Amino acid sequence: MSTSLSRFAEYYKRHGFLGTLRRLGLATKRALFSSRSVLFYCDLGTLPLSPAKLPDFVKVERKRSESEISAEDLTAITSFWNPKLARRNIQEGFAKGASLWLIKSNGSLAGYGWTLRGKTMEPHYFPLGPDDVQFFDFHIFPKFRGRAVDWVLITHILRVLSAKGLARAFGEAGEWNQASLASFRMSPFRPLGSGRRITVLGHPIVLWDERLAGSVLKPVLRVRNSGAVAGAVEPARVAHRARVVG
Repeated sequence: MSTSLSRFAEYYKRHGFLGTLRRLGLATKRALFSSRSVLFYCDLGTLPLSPAKLPDFVKVERKRSESEISAEDLTAITSFWNPKLARRNIQEGFAKGASLWLIKSNGSLAGYGWTLRGKTMEPHYFPLGPDDVQFFDFHIFPKFRGRAVDWVLITHILRVLSAKGLARAFGEAGEWNQASLASFRMSPFRPLGSGRRITVLGHPIVLWDERLAGSVLKPVLRVRNSGAVAGAVEPARVAHRARVVG
């Protein structure tokens, strides 16, 4: 609740009453009619063993701690929406062992994205294996949108992870987010299906398509280790719903 209020207050401060009202209307519409997420996966073993060469004006940097981020880049990331929450998200990401990937164009920060190996930041749609990687919270700054920057960043990260011998990568995007969906579909990621995650009395419940769960999810969700996976949804709590994407 406090996070939601903080976001609301920050948005109101930046966009005023009418802008906030329009945003609330859009959020309500998405919650009612476009609440599902489209999930994607990539078999990293099928990718080339060496990262593709980036254009000379593009650079991708991997950061494993906040101290590795320059003051200029940190300001760009945290000041875009809600500095307090953005800073907290960065600290939580690094605390869980996630990596922050920055993509720059001619020296200017164009966007960023996070990856986390072997677990997920929040209760997820299914368990991840120790060599699986979650992609989350990718963002491209408005000035650089429409230039396939997101696709370049995603593809580069996949190739780097493949070269390190990791197994699979998973990502997701809201079914309303056409830009993110397009970036995933242009990359080596492939649609896995759509689902909706809800929480009842503190327990996450995932709604899947029954046919998808039988023909696609079972082999993909096979976890090679026998122990519990932190941050994952227990398979017994997975429900089914008639909906297929891709």
